[in-house]
Amino acid sequence: MMKWLGKLFKGSTHKSSEGRCPEGFGGDDHIWHLPQSPMDGPSSKEETEELDHAIALSLSEDLTKPNGSNAQDEDEELARALQASIEMAPKQNLPSHSPLHSHLRGCRICAGCNHEIGYGRFLSCMGAVWHPHCFRCHACHQAISEREFSMSGNNPYHKACYKELHHPKCDVCHQFIPTNRAGLIEYRAHPFWQQRYCPTHEHDDTPRCCSCERMEPRDVQYISLEDGRKLCLECLDSSVMETGECQSLYHEIRDYYEGMNMRIDQQIPMLLVERQALNEAMEGEKDGHHHMPETRGLCLSEEQTVSSIFGRPRIGGNRVINMRTEPQKLTRRCEVTAILILYGLPRLLTGSILAHELMHGWLRLNGFRGLSPEVEEGICQVLSHMWLESEVTSGSSSEGASTSSGASSSSSSKKGGKSQMEKKLGDFFLHQIANDSSPAYGEGFRRGNAAMVQYGLRRTLDHIRLTGFFPL
Repeated sequence: MMKWLGKLFKGSTHKSSEGRCPEGFGGDDHIWHLPQSPMDGPSSKEETEELDHAIALSLSEDLTKPNGSNAQDEDEELARALQASIEMAPKQNLPSHSPLHSHLRGCRICAGCNHEIGYGRFLSCMGAVWHPHCFRCHACHQAISEREFSMSGNNPYHKACYKELHHPKCDVCHQFIPTNRAGLIEYRAHPFWQQRYCPTHEHDDTPRCCSCERMEPRDVQYISLEDGRKLCLECLDSSVMETGECQSLYHEIRDYYEGMNMRIDQQIPMLLVERQALNEAMEGEKDGHHHMPETRGLCLSEEQTVSSIFGRPRIGGNRVINMRTEPQKLTRRCEVTAILILYGLPRLLTGSILAHELMHGWLRLNGFRGLSPEVEEGICQVLSHMWLESEVTSGSSSEGASTSSGASSSSSSKKGGKSQMEKKLGDFFLHQIANDSSPAYGEGFRRGNAAMVQYGLRRTLDHIRLTGFFPL
């Protein structure tokens, strides 16, 4: 009796090799298995006949045995054997709906749908088994049928989906940023705007905006100024293009100085000029320290003839056209001959340059002599930063400020507020001043600003007048 019972519970087994799923990008493999299909009983005709014979023999023996203690003992022994075989079955993955015999023959539970896989094709990966249609990409939710896939955390992805989600794209050419020779993704990023781009764009003549320094994307055309500079559309929106437009801003900053008890009594001419005219004027100056790689403002102390811009130019296509200039002879009537500002810059940048150059004028008119570049340029940057910060934090443009043109520029010229982009530009210009790397403009500003914060502007200026240095 127990021989055929043991053979009845034995069944047959099958094997399937486990697929490997190494960690890391692009190194994940998965393997499709087609296991042999075992039968649900004996494996041959001879075994079937042997089993039938054993069953028949034991039944005939039972008929000849009297009912008594031996029959009862065999029944108890059979019950114990059944209970022992049930306890031997795996319990940890046994769902309530699964029949016992499925575990006895080694069934697999899909990690995706939690149903039995049976004898069809299955996938072995990530320490589990899956129906082919249950192993899906976490991004597009489609089945992963490729031999390789990618992982992020515990989630599988198609390699293409993972790249689309996690591989950075260049903000200039809009292509995936390529890997370097070491197989690593290498890119450049602007420290303020966080514009990411391929390293090759630093050497392939991709233009930058002369104001905000962002690189020109392939799908956006920057405006070309007549002196070769490029201007992005956001900076163009509040740009100051000719001398007449800048006069109200100039007087506004002079009023700012007067509000700090630093009145400038002399009427110093202020002109907007092109890059070439500014460079020529710099060469005519005997003294002076200029910001490299490009100076955008100049406080003249020598008599010169300068070509200034009058009349607003027009925008034709992606270029500034019909630029009108006229020569203007500048006569020295005091320590300061004139202030020159590069045209085409946004209002806040133009104003910060004006505030810087007016501080040069104030120092010369008030007897500050022989200052080192670090001290003079540093304190001028302090005043530029102070004015710019007051504009950005105030949340509104001052009444009468002039900007680029027509309705498109009215957002910052009308009293009532700046656009979000103009405020962002103001934050960037503050960032530029605070993080300048040059010894005179950068380190000079940081030392001057620290002194101003600790002692106040008036005491800092008095100390500079007496000693020529910032107070410690």
